[in-house]
Amino acid sequence: QVQLVESGGGLVQPGGSLRLSCAAPGSIYRINNMGWYRQVPGKQRELVARITSGGSTRYADFVKGRFTISRDNAKNTVFLQMNTLKPEDTAVYYCNAVNSVNYIYWGQGTQVTVSS
Repeated sequence: QVQLVESGGGLVQPGGSLRLSCAAPGSIYRINNMGWYRQVPGKQRELVARITSGGSTRYADFVKGRFTISRDNAKNTVFLQMNTLKPEDTAVYYCNAVNSVNYIYWGQGTQVTVSS
C-alpha cells in the first residue's frame, strides 16, 4: 500500500514552533487536495488544515492564525508550519492526499508533543 512520507514532528515547549513536511511518492498521480489531520488517543481523527491544488486553504478554528499550510505541486509535497504551539496541540499528525478519482492516501503519522 502506497503511503505518504511525513517528517518534522518532535517535542517543543509551549509557544514554540515546528514545521511538518509530507511527500507523496511519484507513483501517486493527479493529486487534488492535500491536508493534515491529528488524533489523540480515544478521540476521532480531526481535520487541521487542507489545501487544494490551486492553493485554496481551509483551517480548523482551533489553529487559525497559528498554523499555515502550503504545498509544492511540482514535488507533491505539503507543509504545515505550526507556531505558538499549545499543550492541547499534542497529537499524532497525519497527512493525506486525495487524487482525481477521490482515492485517499495517508501517511504513517508523526508525533507532536508540546510540553515544558
